[in-house]
Amino acid sequence: MRKIVFIIEKEFKQIFRNKIMVILIFAMPVIQLLILSYAADFEVKGINIFIDDMDSSPVSKNLISSIKNTRQFEVVGVSNYDDGLKLIEKNKADVIISIPDKFGRDITTGNTVKTAIVVDAINGSKAGVTLNYLQIILNQFVKDQLSAKYRLDQKFGIEIINRNWFNPTLNYKIFMVPGILVLLVTMISLFLSSMNIVREKELGTIEQLNVTPIKKYEFVLGKLLPFVVLGLVEFSIGILIAKLWFNIPIEGNMCTIYLFTLVYLTLVLGMGMFISTLTETQQQALFIAWFFSVIFILMSGLFTPIESMPVWAQKIADFNPIKYYVDVIRLVMLKGSTFLNVSKQFGIIVVYSIALNVFAIMNYRKTSG
Repeated sequence: MRKIVFIIEKEFKQIFRNKIMVILIFAMPVIQLLILSYAADFEVKGINIFIDDMDSSPVSKNLISSIKNTRQFEVVGVSNYDDGLKLIEKNKADVIISIPDKFGRDITTGNTVKTAIVVDAINGSKAGVTLNYLQIILNQFVKDQLSAKYRLDQKFGIEIINRNWFNPTLNYKIFMVPGILVLLVTMISLFLSSMNIVREKELGTIEQLNVTPIKKYEFVLGKLLPFVVLGLVEFSIGILIAKLWFNIPIEGNMCTIYLFTLVYLTLVLGMGMFISTLTETQQQALFIAWFFSVIFILMSGLFTPIESMPVWAQKIADFNPIKYYVDVIRLVMLKGSTFLNVSKQFGIIVVYSIALNVFAIMNYRKTSG
């Protein structure tokens, strides 16, 4: 045990002696959490819309006013279709809506009205959201016109009453901030641990450690524990920012969150240590860690639902530890899930953690060359 304590003491001294390392560990995640949480906004605003008004009736002008009064659209012109097409080609308009002739008459008499919408679909996500916004505006506009015409108080068709559980205002930050917190904890822990042992190799200090009677598991454990402590401190700072700055609700038990985080950190650090034992230079370690972290993050469900991925990608995602951590943090923080609810994810993370750390210990050789 004393040998492990000596290694831990050495690691802490080595970390805090390096001022850049301290900034990397504590300041960068805070800055990134604050910036990314504001930047990762799924709501589309400022869509430039061109209106081809072939009717020019009071009803069509009311529709144009309805579009202007939304915060999603900016009307960049009202003229004919060809002018709108030129604006799309110059990237000055995102969508054209054509209001057909006799639009006002047909809509107030209940006749079918065909309205053409042409959208710049280079960005498929933005195009889909734009179409959805316009369909909602048009449907509501038709209802309002018919209600005014026939002086009806009752609602038409089926009235849908929405109830958004766990995120009543559909605030994207409530969904994204816990995920970004997972992302930062993962990347910092993985990069630092992956460069740890290999750094000793480059400096030549690994030879001094190899000649000591310390066992391999003691060496890896001594290397790993300081980063576990730092990871938990970093996670705590992130939780405080999420709660105090972004007002993210924490519905679940904090002990469950910290227990899962503790095991997850040993997993990520074990992976980093394993990479560090495989490589000979810090550049090699950094590139391998970067390669896996990009794949894991994009296939974690952090930004896009895993269910929307191809079946083969979903199968690969089942081996992705970040997927389980993102899932658990969101479930416990936002839904208030109990440990029993996330026990399956916990079991998988424990198995991965043990396996990766065993691999790291087995692969570390106390001989040079």
